[in-house]
Amino acid sequence: MIERYTREEMGRVWSEENRFKKWLQVELAVCRAWAEVGRIPKEAVERIERKVRIDGETVRRIKEYEKVYKHEVLAFVSAISEQVGEDGRYIHLGITSSDVIDTALALQMIEAVDIILGDVDLLLEELRRLAHRYKDTLMIGRTHGVHAEPITLGLKFAVWFDEMRRNKERLLRAKEAISFGKIAGAVGTFSNVPPEVERIALESLGLKPEPAPTQIVHRDRHAELLFAIAVTASSLEKFATEIRHLQRTEVLEVLEPFTEGQRGSSAMPHKKNPIHSERICGLARIVRSSVVPALENVVLWHERDISHSSAERIILPDATTALDYMLNLFLEILKGLEVNEERMRKNMELSNRLYFSSKVLVALTEKGLSREEAYDLVQRCAMRSWEEGRDFMEVLMEEPEVTKLLSEEELRSLFDPWDFVKHRDYIFRRVFG
Repeated sequence: MIERYTREEMGRVWSEENRFKKWLQVELAVCRAWAEVGRIPKEAVERIERKVRIDGETVRRIKEYEKVYKHEVLAFVSAISEQVGEDGRYIHLGITSSDVIDTALALQMIEAVDIILGDVDLLLEELRRLAHRYKDTLMIGRTHGVHAEPITLGLKFAVWFDEMRRNKERLLRAKEAISFGKIAGAVGTFSNVPPEVERIALESLGLKPEPAPTQIVHRDRHAELLFAIAVTASSLEKFATEIRHLQRTEVLEVLEPFTEGQRGSSAMPHKKNPIHSERICGLARIVRSSVVPALENVVLWHERDISHSSAERIILPDATTALDYMLNLFLEILKGLEVNEERMRKNMELSNRLYFSSKVLVALTEKGLSREEAYDLVQRCAMRSWEEGRDFMEVLMEEPEVTKLLSEEELRSLFDPWDFVKHRDYIFRRVFG
């Protein structure tokens, strides 16, 4: 991911140096496991641990070896083996490249997911706060972009909270799915390394063994993670798109924060644009695009080929880094969100209270009209109200077919906007407990 959208903590996870540190962590875990089963001297492992290191010079040496070998893991093994002299023969004993790469990749993915889960928790906390703060802030609900029935802004935030909670559950399941490694040799048969070494090494790394490995940890696990990341990004795009709509000049109910000194347009000084929400929408497209190569990476030749490797080097860092950035950016938007309650009230008046049509429909059917008759009657009055620009209740009270069934008092009792949201406490209890 480009530097513009890379936060420092996530950037460190996917740095080249951290990748090699994870490889070394796996190699050392295997050495300790070999020592525990009595195949290599414990003193040798202690000497290796004292001498071996990953720093800028080590990375440089790895690159030098790779130019010759055209094989990054062998280059890595040579670079760290030369740091320990004769004891270098115990490094990478009995294992294959993917034992190191895939096991270390699991450790990197777990680090990345833990950062994302921390971001999600902060976002959930802010959505909870906003939901309760605006639980009683009445606004018009819209379907197809058209006035439907009143809701509250707090209910909108409750919807977002519940969706983000589901995303957290998906990410936790995906973290469980990718917390697997393998130290099982060239095709997963433990031909040169006993299962006990794998057990000891993976336990020390906090990973579970791939039950039926080949040369690799199977990529359906990685695809599950990228799917969870993509769904989370899509949720953020959904929320950001809502803010973009609500910030339109014709609506202007909610606005992104606009900081001192910020400028909206190079040509039009009056502009205050929802640029951060738009950025989230754009990045969501990038994150979703990682799902297709992740799914295609599931399909490899026989016990393994390398076609997945090049794609993974891009999609895993980019998707996790982008999502980390998006979550933090959206949190900033929410913390500085400007809510225009007066505009919400005015916008509710734009449709001449036509949003009460469902209340009148129900009342007329309860008075004995068939649903079809009631629907036609209410729709006729509603269209007249819209075309003439008159209050809906005023038009209804001029309609004999309505007034013979509903008194003025009964009609007025239907026109209470708070009746639409009378169960908001019930919804909040279901969402927040």
